Amino acid sequence: MKILVTGGAGFIGSHLIKRLLKLGYEVVGVDNFDPYYNPKLKEKNITEIEKRDEKKKGKEEKKFCLYREDILNLAETEQIFKKEKPDKICHLAAKVGVRPSIANPLIYEQVNIRGTINLLELAKKFAVMNFVFASSSSVYGNNQKIPFSEDDKVDFPISPYAATKRAGELIAYTYHHLYGLNCTGLRFFTVYGPSGRPDMAPFLFTDRIWKGKEIEKFGDGISKRDYTFIDDIICGIVAAIEKGLPFEIINLGNNHPVELNYFSSLIQNLLGKKARIKEFPEQPGDVEITCADISKAGKLLNFQPKIPFEEGMKKFINWYLENQRLLN
Repeated sequence: MKILVTGGAGFIGSHLIKRLLKLGYEVVGVDNFDPYYNPKLKEKNITEIEKRDEKKKGKEEKKFCLYREDILNLAETEQIFKKEKPDKICHLAAKVGVRPSIANPLIYEQVNIRGTINLLELAKKFAVMNFVFASSSSVYGNNQKIPFSEDDKVDFPISPYAATKRAGELIAYTYHHLYGLNCTGLRFFTVYGPSGRPDMAPFLFTDRIWKGKEIEKFGDGISKRDYTFIDDIICGIVAAIEKGLPFEIINLGNNHPVELNYFSSLIQNLLGKKARIKEFPEQPGDVEITCADISKAGKLLNFQPKIPFEEGMKKFINWYLENQRLLN
């Protein structure tokens, strides 16, 4: 079984590839190494994967290959499909970030909508068995009902990023309806952990507190996020890939929202350093709370997060401290 993973050099993608290889799958990674954040991190992710795969050389055929390609280049991406003939796809490539999408919505439309359609077209053309793709908790906007359920209305996104992720869900359903393509959209809730993205709060707060720099706190600090550890997320993704559901949208979260003020104090305690905090008003596009109803994930994917936030943040901070030379 061969699985193609877009965004394979990124945070979630690289963790997924490691798990799939461990499970015995052949994996084809596709990534354009977008410079949105320090590309050294993506290079490190891929180097770790290749080193693991290299150790098996001689015993068995290598099971991983990487294409440095942009999914917006349809003709070039089609050549990858022709050569590799993947059985399944996990589509993680995207332009990420709520606030940057407000400043530059056009590139988000191109990558998150047209890029997704490109992959769906190729999945249809090459008779792919299963198409799993990354959506986001941001599609819920300022949902008033807690926890967020897949049955809730999601017609009111409050950022271009959220709108493009919702559009991806809708177009995936269209391909399922027209062509019978198995599609599963996974709404991720604030994924964190080792090799996590530098633009997200766990990395940003840890980095600035460790270096004695000011951290920026938007609002009064009582906003909450449903932080979900990377290992738990990977379990959910793998289950979705293996299950092959006809069409489903499924939350993958921790179901335990963490308040910003507690989040900050925990990092300070783990680092043994006091934070310098500069307060700002709430930002446009930010939501007040995210909280996943994960009952559907439990029923369909046997998904049950196991890593408490405190344990997950300790693992992340240990990784951060071990990789200081790369991160500076």
